[in-house]
Amino acid sequence: MRQPNIVVPMSDVFQIRIGVRGYELDIQGHVNQAVYIQYGEHSRWECFHAAGINANVLVEAGVGPVVLETTIRYLKELRDGDEVDVTCRFVWGEGKTFQVEQDYTRADGTPVAKLTSVCGVLDRATRRLAPDPAARLRAVAADPAILGL
Repeated sequence: MRQPNIVVPMSDVFQIRIGVRGYELDIQGHVNQAVYIQYGEHSRWECFHAAGINANVLVEAGVGPVVLETTIRYLKELRDGDEVDVTCRFVWGEGKTFQVEQDYTRADGTPVAKLTSVCGVLDRATRRLAPDPAARLRAVAADPAILGL
């Protein structure tokens, strides 16, 4: 099994390379649409790991990231044997939510898809969104710069 190639090219953009596997294909021979969401989720978790945040850290802090909405714009297809670079960029604002913007680019540089998610940080005790998600993640991250903080 191929291991992901993690690259952090800029301080506010995280990137990981993922190899397309045969079982991720649909009947047309290209990557099934649900797999794009899995690639995005995988990239977000690898980004958290690079920042020093894992599931245990989040549980101990009493919080957890949640995805509230996801939009995908497909540009080109991915096929068996392709490798795709998936970026992860956090866009912080005010309020209880933030955005994660992700670009999917074939290893040859061809743009494949764009995924945008509206996310928050769930307070596990109250089961409500934390009022300042950036502060909650900054407090538990070993390297908050990877999250754009």
